[in-house]
Amino acid sequence: MGDAYTLGPETGRLLVETKRTGLGAKAGHDLTIEVTRWSGEALVDADDPGACRVNVDVDAGSLRVVSGTGGVKPLTDSDRADIERTMGGKVLHADRFPAIAFRSGQVSGTRESFRVEGELTLAGETRPLTLDCRFDGERVRGAATVTQSRWGVKPYSAFFGALKLDDDVAVRFDVALVSAAS
Repeated sequence: MGDAYTLGPETGRLLVETKRTGLGAKAGHDLTIEVTRWSGEALVDADDPGACRVNVDVDAGSLRVVSGTGGVKPLTDSDRADIERTMGGKVLHADRFPAIAFRSGQVSGTRESFRVEGELTLAGETRPLTLDCRFDGERVRGAATVTQSRWGVKPYSAFFGALKLDDDVAVRFDVALVSAAS
């Protein structure tokens, strides 16, 4: 049957990590971005991974830059605000596509290592996405690689393309399983 759990910022973190590329990569920063408004639900049956399900909904306008490494100069608060504006407006078009959603399909594996195959809806496009996950006590940790162009998202670039973000971004999560009945 399984147990139902509620997911969100109060139970864990959902992070996006970007890498820079191009001739001007030294000028930019590798970013860690946190999703601040998201919610989800998981149905977990430890005896039957195939019966497990997870759904997550993200507010596309809630991504906040928490750190930036590399670059010629340190990342400033003004830089963070500019990046967040660009990310929500020009990259994700949060005004037209305010929601990002993941819906699981098949789950397979063991507590130590399992895969969740599902569909990610991003910028109005829905494509398959696989999460690689593991249980760590009462926490679930996992990651996926999102190739932005597969969802019609053009990776950010500046200085006539000399500085750009890599098409692949890492999505990582670390959540505690909090009973939905709580």
